[in-house]
Amino acid sequence: MISLYLSGIVILAYLFGSIPTAVWFGQAFYGVDVREYGSGNAGATNTFRVLGGKAGSVVMFVDILKGWTATNLPYLLDSSVIGNDNASTFVNFQLALGVIAVIGHLFPIFAGFRGGKGVATLFGMVLAIHLYAALMCVSVFIVILLLTHYVSLGSIMAGFTFPFSIAFIFKTSVPSILLYGIAICALILVTHQKNIERLLKGHESKIYLFRKKSS
Repeated sequence: MISLYLSGIVILAYLFGSIPTAVWFGQAFYGVDVREYGSGNAGATNTFRVLGGKAGSVVMFVDILKGWTATNLPYLLDSSVIGNDNASTFVNFQLALGVIAVIGHLFPIFAGFRGGKGVATLFGMVLAIHLYAALMCVSVFIVILLLTHYVSLGSIMAGFTFPFSIAFIFKTSVPSILLYGIAICALILVTHQKNIERLLKGHESKIYLFRKKSS
């Protein structure tokens, strides 16, 4: 029964992550599949690029919520199921469910397994795991975005901010959180390879928040 219960929670985390916010929102309100334009990704960044700031903000918020919700699913479980009286065990289970949600975002069952890059969903995960580190990440992201107008560069720098702050500022006592932070950096670098190439060549698209999209 316990294994069945855990399997259900894992599937639920994946389904939360699989909600293709950018695709559904773009099709419902703009008649546009964002995957057919811009970078071809079904994420907040491409939504900003294709549909503008308001649409991008909505998609980003929901994608963050997906990661936050999935990571907090362990609170629905009885302590006897995962031993949530042990801080490390509980956090490890949170991390596992958050990662599953990110996988759902990358490969959403509801959108032909063509998803986004997972940065907003990753941030939702970070928000659920360590609020203050998350605030540092979003601060770095906003500063970089306002200075350069590159979402990709802001995402990369925010990704590196998390393990740095966890290790040197907040000095976490849960090793898995630091390992997760390092994994975030690796994932962001892998999923942003093309963006990094365009940044180095000066060809990366810039995004100006809340500028009206020209028709």
